[in-house]
Amino acid sequence: MRTRSISAATALAVLFSSAALSVVTAGSAAAASAVVAVPGGIVADGGLKRVFVGDRTAGKVIAADYSGALVDSVSGVSGVSDLALSADGSTLYAAAQDTHEVVALDAATLDVKARYAVDTTDGPTHVAFAGGKVWFTYGDQWDGDLGSVDPEDGSVTLGLFPQPHPGIHDAGLLDTDPSAPGLLAVGETGLSTDSMAVVDVSGSTPQLTAWHNGDYSLNDGISDIDLVPGAAQVLVNGTQRDAYADGKFKAAGAYPSGHRADIAPNGLVAQAKGDKVSVYRPNTSQPIRTYDTGTADMIGAADLAWAPDSSRLFAVAESGSGYTLKVLTDPTLNAPALTVSAPSTATRAKKLTVTGKITATVPLPGGTKLQVTRTDVESPDGKALPAVTVKADGSYSFTDTPPAGGKVTYKVTYAGDAEHTQVSASDKVDVSRTKATLTVNKNGKVYGYGADVSFTAHLGSTYKNRTVEIWANPYGGDKPDKLVKTGKVNSSGNISATVDMKRDTVVTAVYKGDARTAPKTAKSTAYAKVKISTSVSKHYKKAKIGSTSYYWFHKRADPVLTTTMSYYKGRKQRFDLQVYSGGRWHSADSEYFPIGTNGKSAITLEGPDQSGIKARMRSTYVNGSSGDNVNSTTYGAWKYLYWSN
Repeated sequence: MRTRSISAATALAVLFSSAALSVVTAGSAAAASAVVAVPGGIVADGGLKRVFVGDRTAGKVIAADYSGALVDSVSGVSGVSDLALSADGSTLYAAAQDTHEVVALDAATLDVKARYAVDTTDGPTHVAFAGGKVWFTYGDQWDGDLGSVDPEDGSVTLGLFPQPHPGIHDAGLLDTDPSAPGLLAVGETGLSTDSMAVVDVSGSTPQLTAWHNGDYSLNDGISDIDLVPGAAQVLVNGTQRDAYADGKFKAAGAYPSGHRADIAPNGLVAQAKGDKVSVYRPNTSQPIRTYDTGTADMIGAADLAWAPDSSRLFAVAESGSGYTLKVLTDPTLNAPALTVSAPSTATRAKKLTVTGKITATVPLPGGTKLQVTRTDVESPDGKALPAVTVKADGSYSFTDTPPAGGKVTYKVTYAGDAEHTQVSASDKVDVSRTKATLTVNKNGKVYGYGADVSFTAHLGSTYKNRTVEIWANPYGGDKPDKLVKTGKVNSSGNISATVDMKRDTVVTAVYKGDARTAPKTAKSTAYAKVKISTSVSKHYKKAKIGSTSYYWFHKRADPVLTTTMSYYKGRKQRFDLQVYSGGRWHSADSEYFPIGTNGKSAITLEGPDQSGIKARMRSTYVNGSSGDNVNSTTYGAWKYLYWSN
């Protein structure tokens, strides 16, 4: 089992971060999630198919399955700063920095098996399992060292960094390699030097295999160190390969610049930089796979861990909401890049050409074929077209004659192979269609309140589709657009629907088009008056003066004029009053009064206290001025009033 350590950036993250870690799977939703303020180590168990992440702030360890779903957690590991697994994967060891102990947990249940006290005020910080023992580093920025826990007898030993040595500062980083079970890599971080060592811990006393004093001749500081499987090398900061022989280190090559890395047992290198995680084959410069972690940034306390079988990669990445565990699948497969370029417009039944290119950092097999699918209104589920063969430079092209107009999509797919993932890309073409003729009658007509009006839509010639929808959208935000009728037009191209005209209404006919005829929409706006009437009371008789019928009042009587109008929220009636004098009517007053929710408005008109006065009144709804615009202006009938003796 590989164990991983990260640098003192983790400790800084504890001070400055209050973010949380959500466990999710790249490409799919997690069944459950856990919240962690700052990661404190990550390690994957191949036997149990679990990945463990420490939470420094909460003092707990979480366990997720290989899909990223949370399965367990345990508290009581105060200030957990790193994790390591025993060689058989049965025991998980956690460095509990705040309580100065190494905590042994059952990897299957997360039950505490043992707690090993470490007699130091600084540590343990990093842990690793090698040579049958748990190794840990401890110390401050001026004086660091190496210690061990023997699980057989529970003994804890300090001061084990091989002597004589120039000394390490701070609690060094640790790493192990399952192909070299007795070796331990140590990287110094405290003063940003590049001091590092490889220590043989297979015997009773640690022996120095190689040492480099921190003179910056190899690396510009160390924030990450990995033993390279199958080679006498270490990888520093996910970039620099340094070989060790005859007790010394020397530069042996480099990967493109990165921040940190983890190396799988088969030698694959996972490198983190910015918001990307790239996978390299040993000693190569082109990644076989690059993952985008989205908003996450692989800095600070972020880290990486391979599944022991190299089937997937686990990345703890910092994001805006905290630290996120991402499960990166198929890391051994190269992800090709595929482009598709189709013309933006084309003529139906005319040949067009689609071009594109497929590239990969791992060469594709010769004679690679791409699958092509065309999707249009006649083939909404897609129609397979002949496969296209890729040229030596990765380019391809094919021709097609689109039988249907409208939006046509060409999707190109590479199915993948033993070394490459599947990849698809698509492009759209706007293929021409003939224009349809569609009209709706009775535009601009005005109708009485509640009239049942038949609207007729007329559709001209089309290819196949003869179906038209008729929608009614009454004025006012409280009434939704309503489908009144849908159906095929008759032999004359007509279809009719009846609308209850209680408000001004936009009637819309919709034709959705077909393979050769473009969609079309036509509108007609018709108008509806309000329902309005006025009743008169307090009169003593009703009689004609000349040919006009009047309500007769005593000269001291105060008529009550009650208007009934179709109700709408906030609506008002305009009360118009005129007086007869000199042989004609003169406007005396016009004033707006609110309509109650019962649709009524009662106005008392004070009597003139004199005889022989003629007056008339009416109630009016004025579009816009009466508080709304959902009906057309409507004038009520005049009511004639006469004050006698």
